[in-house]
Amino acid sequence: MIKLDIVNQVADKTGVPKQKAEQVVDSLFNAMKEALARGKRIELRGFGVFLVKPRKRGVGRNPRTGKEVPIPAGKTIRFKPGKELSAKAVGPDED
Repeated sequence: MIKLDIVNQVADKTGVPKQKAEQVVDSLFNAMKEALARGKRIELRGFGVFLVKPRKRGVGRNPRTGKEVPIPAGKTIRFKPGKELSAKAVGPDED
């Protein structure tokens, strides 16, 4: 599924024109990006939680040369699905 599919579904289910639906979807994604950039936690009940977690320094390998490469400490975004989403993902297929 891509963003255009989400926009089309929002437009179809709400009766809102696609242009307005795209503005809403873009606004939602931008708000989420800004919150995550500030290190905020996003909790969507029934869907899941997006968190910013620290990542430790480490050592990786260049797959071509096998040479060790240092990986700096940083932050990463994690998603933890909610109970309802987990239950639907494991449940019967509904295509």
